[in-house]
Amino acid sequence: MQLAVIALVALLVLGLLAAGVVVVRHRSKVVAAPRQRRVSGPPTPAAPAVTQPRTSPHVAPAPSEPDAQAGVEVLAEGPVAEPAAPAPVVELVEPFEVAPALRPSFRDRLSKARDAIAGSFRAILARTSIDADTWDELEEALIKADVGVELTMELLDTLRLRAKDESITEPDRLLDALKAQLKARLAGADRSLRLEAGAPNVWLFVGVNGVGKTTTIGKVGHQQAEQGRSVLMAAGDTFRAAAAEQLETWAERAGADFVRGAEGGDPSSVVFDGVQRAAARGVELVLADTAGRLHTKSNLMDELTKVRRVAAREPGRLTEVLLVLDAVTGQNGLVQAQQFTQATELTGVVLTKLDGSAKGGIVLAIEARLGIPVKLVGLGEAIGDLVEFDPDEFVDALFD
Repeated sequence: MQLAVIALVALLVLGLLAAGVVVVRHRSKVVAAPRQRRVSGPPTPAAPAVTQPRTSPHVAPAPSEPDAQAGVEVLAEGPVAEPAAPAPVVELVEPFEVAPALRPSFRDRLSKARDAIAGSFRAILARTSIDADTWDELEEALIKADVGVELTMELLDTLRLRAKDESITEPDRLLDALKAQLKARLAGADRSLRLEAGAPNVWLFVGVNGVGKTTTIGKVGHQQAEQGRSVLMAAGDTFRAAAAEQLETWAERAGADFVRGAEGGDPSSVVFDGVQRAAARGVELVLADTAGRLHTKSNLMDELTKVRRVAAREPGRLTEVLLVLDAVTGQNGLVQAQQFTQATELTGVVLTKLDGSAKGGIVLAIEARLGIPVKLVGLGEAIGDLVEFDPDEFVDALFD
């Protein structure tokens, strides 16, 4: 009987011990941190501890078998929480408008021309009265600005009479009077680029080699196209191989039509074909390039006369003949203008590279001697740097 009781007690103790082990194992399974995974490749951030599987879309159960594609080897079973995907960062940007390109300022771009004569003006302003040295310094300033000797003497003679009539004795008033005189000289000219309705308008561009003629045509064409006009560019410079390719690039950029001829061919035929094509397609404006001419070669100038004559034939209408001049040439530009206007009857001048030259006074010489208005000036390399000539702004930029 005692043996039976002892055996029963032993069985109860063993049962209790077994139950305790199960409880301990169950508790360790619940509170223990999830097993780690060894990753073959770049290390990944450790997963946070969890007590049970979660149903969040950012949590996936750990695979029970090795994942060959991901290169992950599983060491133990159990739920493993994947790191939550970071929330997308949304940056709020205020709407804005793109500012249009600003028209270049004459004052900013004519700094070199102004610096060339600034010393003379400062010396004049430093005086307390007007004497012979004052007039000498004014003469020097105007010649440095490439106004020319003859026109300089004429301007100073007129200024002396005004100073006497108005009793001008202060140097600053004298400079103000000179500014007013220069503006009056440049006032009244028609500087618009003419366009007539009813037929393709032809603008013929002439000039010597190296003045930027083809580039000027490209810029003018681009600007006219931006204003809504249909444009055709005719590569009449058939003697310079790169001229046609250069102009074709500008035509593509502007969305303009384009006509070229054979290298070394007749420039007149290219212009003629351009006008005919423009008439057939209803194009408003033909911009015709011509080969660079030495104004001293009479046979080349005679050929340019022929080009002009062909450009004026129906169905086209020749409304502008523009001489492209490099401002650096100074008084030599006046000689060029004289020769070209005899051959082609110029209607206007495009003065390039005015921003890099101290020769701005050539504007006065051309208009005073030939009566040809400066219509466009180049104040830089960009398309928007070819602008209409403003006489008042130009004169102010040279003095201030």
